[in-house]
Amino acid sequence: MTPITLGIISISAYLFSTALIIKDVFQNTSTKISTAPAWLAICVHLGYSFSIFQQQNNFNFSLFSAASIISSLVALLLLLATLNNPVEKLGLAVFPLASLSLLATLLFTDNEYAIQINNWQMGTHILSSIIAFSLLNIAALQAILLAIQDQQLRKHPPKRFIQTLPPLQTMESLLFQMIGTGLLFLTVSLISGFIFIEDLFAQHLAHKTALSIVAWISFSGLLIGKIKYGWRGQTAVKWTLAGFCLLLLAYFGSKLVLEVILQKT
Repeated sequence: MTPITLGIISISAYLFSTALIIKDVFQNTSTKISTAPAWLAICVHLGYSFSIFQQQNNFNFSLFSAASIISSLVALLLLLATLNNPVEKLGLAVFPLASLSLLATLLFTDNEYAIQINNWQMGTHILSSIIAFSLLNIAALQAILLAIQDQQLRKHPPKRFIQTLPPLQTMESLLFQMIGTGLLFLTVSLISGFIFIEDLFAQHLAHKTALSIVAWISFSGLLIGKIKYGWRGQTAVKWTLAGFCLLLLAYFGSKLVLEVILQKT
């Protein structure tokens, strides 16, 4: 099966799963069946990425390719989270974004930024970076949903979509679990980067490192505030979104400028 065919199948499955979740929202229900097509989408999406890797014998970390790889991992982590937590509704944001990033990869293929990973040190840094961003991406979506839920619960009655979500306390607990796990992988990413990557300025990585460190401080400050001062609610939402915006600039801001605007490596 060709990569294009795999991509089309994956996009269709993502969108079908999104449609089922929307149906659950309108029917005020929450079912695991709505995420079944997404499991197929993830498997095919990963198959697409593997087939591209086989063709090029390396990983392509161009803007759209990196977004596709990260979005597939975000979707996978979300599906794994749904096994024990009722967070299927996050698929309304995650699955369409995954399908859009995959579509962009199909339409704008670029092998110029492919890199070869020849050692476990670089592999550790890249893998931990992708996992950290993916987990904190889900945390940011969870924070947005938490803010909407908090605002809607002050109204009577709340909208139907809010009524299908878990209790506010459960949503907050899941948010901090995702942040804590994401922060762990971000720490591994930063440490491995400092140890294994030489000459950050020559590789256009200085600003990425600086923004990632500030994001690490932001997420760490939030967890400390939660433990020491009981931060929650809107405070947790603001700190989470601020930290994720910094990571978003670190991971994709430079790629957007170098690859799209300046069109150089």
